[in-house]
Amino acid sequence: MLLFDRQPIQAIVCDIEGTTSDIAFVKTVLFPYAEARIEAVMGQLADTPEGQEILAQVRAEVGEPHLGLDDAIAQLLSWAKADQKVTPLKTLQGIIWEEGYRTGAYTSHIYEDAADYLTRWHQQGVPVYIYSSGSIAAQKLLFAHTTAGDLTPGLQGYFDTTTGPKLDPNAYRTIAETLAIPPRELLFLSDHPGELDAAEQAGWQVCAIQRPGTPDFAPERRVVERFDQLPLQQAVT
Repeated sequence: MLLFDRQPIQAIVCDIEGTTSDIAFVKTVLFPYAEARIEAVMGQLADTPEGQEILAQVRAEVGEPHLGLDDAIAQLLSWAKADQKVTPLKTLQGIIWEEGYRTGAYTSHIYEDAADYLTRWHQQGVPVYIYSSGSIAAQKLLFAHTTAGDLTPGLQGYFDTTTGPKLDPNAYRTIAETLAIPPRELLFLSDHPGELDAAEQAGWQVCAIQRPGTPDFAPERRVVERFDQLPLQQAVT
């Protein structure tokens, strides 16, 4: 078991954007790639179970049960331009990004220290999970096609917005219940102050990751710049 400032930690949960991966990769590569294809892909999926599920999710999100396909596409594009963390958009983005990875249009950025420690923790028997606003399918694709290779073997599981919003403490309580681990024995790593606050309110251990371009954190917040600076050590048994 790992110790975080002498506190036993059973598992680590990581954010993606600005934590394991450069936020610029998501903002300047993945998002534009998906946005340019939303209309065409939704048109292709319209009569498929996947497309119907996304359409139903859009209707539920906006509270209009009879919303047409064209209006749903317009709503998805509006959400994409505003970078809204809504489930139907994230689901569609995941479908589109799969095509990009499959065709070799891009490879996911991963910080070298993050790739090293995700692998190291796995080898030490420490479960590592991902919690991101991107869909679980998109998360798996990102970690399967990184500049450091396929990192999915070192990841125990994934959580997305279907668990709850990342700024809601209840989402972190749900994750702890799902993992059957006391919140105080879970460590959350993120570059987002609001997410760290929410996890902390749920009883988790937290640590801010400050990558280049990340806003400054409150003085009382524990902050590191790289995974190798985390105050973690193997418990002596």
